Amino acid sequence: MLEVNKVPVWLSAFTLLLLTQDPVSTSEVVACGEAVDPPANIEITDPGFLGYLSIHWTRPASLQNLTDCTVRYQLRYYDTYEERWRSVRTVKLTYAAQFDLEKPVMVRMLTMLKCACTNGTEVQGEEIERVFTPEPTGVAGSKIRDFHCVNYGKEYMECTWDSGPVQPPNSQHYLYYWHREMDKTQECPEYIKLSEVRKGCRIPRESLFEFSKFNMCVNGSSPAGSLRTAYFSIEVQNHVKPAVVSSVHISEIDGLLKLDWSPPSGLVPEHCLEYEIERSTLMSNDKEQQQRKVLENVVLDTSYDIQREAESKKTCFQVRSKVNMYCADGGFWSDWSQTQCTEEDTQYINGATWNNLSLVGLVVIGIAGVIILCLSSWILKKICIKKTSKNDALYTLYKLKVNETMPTILSPIFK
Repeated sequence: MLEVNKVPVWLSAFTLLLLTQDPVSTSEVVACGEAVDPPANIEITDPGFLGYLSIHWTRPASLQNLTDCTVRYQLRYYDTYEERWRSVRTVKLTYAAQFDLEKPVMVRMLTMLKCACTNGTEVQGEEIERVFTPEPTGVAGSKIRDFHCVNYGKEYMECTWDSGPVQPPNSQHYLYYWHREMDKTQECPEYIKLSEVRKGCRIPRESLFEFSKFNMCVNGSSPAGSLRTAYFSIEVQNHVKPAVVSSVHISEIDGLLKLDWSPPSGLVPEHCLEYEIERSTLMSNDKEQQQRKVLENVVLDTSYDIQREAESKKTCFQVRSKVNMYCADGGFWSDWSQTQCTEEDTQYINGATWNNLSLVGLVVIGIAGVIILCLSSWILKKICIKKTSKNDALYTLYKLKVNETMPTILSPIFK
C-alpha cells in the first residue's frame, strides 16, 4: 500500500519571510517628502490553497510616528498565467493573489505618502522587488501533460490529462481543487479511468464556482517516489460547452427560407448563447457551396431567414451554439445539430440542364429508332422468305399435277 499525501509536500502552510533593510531616515526628511522608505517585513505565506498566496507587510519604521499623513502601498506582482504584471494600491497591510507555484513568485512594492508639507501631492518611494523560486520535487519527467477542462452545459466539469513522459510502474494520480468559498482543498470525487488508470476527474455542479479562480493540482505517488505536481487555475464559466441544439426546422415561403431551432438543454441561460449556422447549397450544376455565419449580438433569437439562391436544387442547414461574450470571456462550440434540408425543387433547374436532358433524350430516341428499324427489316425479310417458299411449293405441286394428268388426256388422241 502506497503512502499518499493528499496535499503536495511544499503546499503545506509555509511562511517566506523577506525582510527589507530599512534605510536610515528621519521623520523630518520624510515629512517633507524628500524620502519615503519601502514597506518593511514583506512576508509571503501559502495557506495551502493551490497557489492563492497571502502577502503581508508592515509600515516602515520611519513612518511609524507620522500623523495627519496618508500612507498607501503599491503592490505589483507578475501573473504567470497571463504573463503580465498586475498592480494594486491599498492602505491595508495585506493582499492575496493567485500565483503559479511551478514558476517564480515575483512581487514589487513601494510606499506612497501624502502629507500637508507635500502640498497635497502624493510622493512615491523607491520600489523594491522580492522573488521566490520554488524547487520542484518528485520524479523528473513525471508531471502530467495536456490538461484540459470542459464544463458541459454548466451541469458538470470534466478535466482530463495525459501521463508524463516518465511514468513509473504502479503510479497513481490525484487531483485536488479549491476556490475561495472553500475552507480547504478537496480531492476529486469521481475519477475518469482508462484501463484502471486515472486519466481525468468529473466535478459536479455543486462543487463549481464561477467568476473566481478555480485552482487545481494533479500530483501522484509511485514506488519510485512522488510524481511531479502540476498546478492549474481557471475560471469555470470560460470553459462551458453547451449541449447540442435541438428541434431544427426549415420552412419556405415564396423563395424565403426560414430556419428555426430550440435552445440546447442544460443550465446555460438562453440570453448567454450565440449561434453559428452552416449552410450547404447544392446548385443545379451539382456543385456544392458551403457558408458559415455567426449570429453575433443577437439575444434570445433562435431563427434565421435567408433568400433561397437562384439555380439551387437543395439547401441544408446545421446549427451550433456557444456562450457569448456577455456571459464569459471564452468557451467551446457545441457539437453540430442534425442536418436539416429543403426538398429538391426542379423549378430551379436551368437551361443547360434542360439541354443536357434534351440531348440525352434525342440519343435515346435515336437508338430506339434504329432498333425499331432493324427489327422491322428483319420481320419483313422473314415474311418475304415465307411467301417465296410458299409460292415455290405451290408451283412444284402444280407441275406434278400437270405431269400426272397430261398422259391421261393425250392418250385417246394418239390412239
